[in-house]
Formats: sequence, structure tokens, C-alpha cells
Amino acid sequence: MKTAIMGFGNPVRSDDGIGCYVIDRLRATLGSVDDVSLFDMGTSAFEVLFQLQGHERILIVDAVVNTGEPPGTLYKVPAQAVEAAIQDDPMVFLHSLKWDQALSYARKILRDQYPDDVQVYLIAVDNTRLDVDLSESVRAAGDRVVDLILGDMVPG
Repeated sequence: MKTAIMGFGNPVRSDDGIGCYVIDRLRATLGSVDDVSLFDMGTSAFEVLFQLQGHERILIVDAVVNTGEPPGTLYKVPAQAVEAAIQDDPMVFLHSLKWDQALSYARKILRDQYPDDVQVYLIAVDNTRLDVDLSESVRAAGDRVVDLILGDMVPG
């Protein structure tokens, strides 16, 4: 199954960069794999959405704030449970595209090629200050996501 894995976040806003961290770890672990495409959406480029064509599964990793749960709390949800309606928002800028907006646009771009299997890993954070380091609890949650994704990719 061809899988696109997209990590969102701002790598200079501390724990908000967790999606980029997960992509870096997967890239280091997997190297180049034919059936897996890794996208660092930290400085998101809108054209990446066109590269999703041909993928049967999309996995998203991002930070989530204001959950009321401790930093590092991990949520895995089907995208349909939290996905925004398709937005034709002319104010969406390339560097500020979030995962729900990205999926809305991807659904519009890919149409009938949009995969049914879309999962979202959200990691609770509370530190988004200007800093390049992740907190210990959020880094540990990111490592858990890497393990879950790798475990899911190994036939079992």
C-alpha cells in the first residue's frame, strides 16, 4: 500500500515542531522506500498536495494545543472525525497551511483518487515558544508515533 506521511508544525516553535521531528526520524530509519513518501510540512508548500496522487493511505502527525491533557498525550483519530469542510479560503497562505486545511484541499485536488484510509496522530503540547528544542514528554510521544507507524508498516 503506497503511503504518504505528512508531518506538520513549526520547527522553531518548540513542541509545535513535533510533526517535523517524526518525519526526520522516519527518514533516518526508513531511508528511501518505494511505497512510502515522507513530507515535512513545517514550511508547507502547497504543491506537495499534488504529490499525494497515487497514495492509498495518508498519515498525518501534528501538535494540538489546549486539550486539557498533559503534554505528550497522544491521540490517533480517523481524519473524518475531525476534518474541516473543504475551504475555499483565499487567505490561506502557503506557509501557514494546517493539516485539516491540507486535507480539504487534497480532497478537492485528488477527487476520486482521495484515499479512504487517512489517520491523524495528534500530540498534546503547551510549549510553542520560540525555541528549537522539543520538551522531553513531547519528544517521547513523537518517538512513540514513529514506533506505531513503523509497526503498522510491518506485515503482521
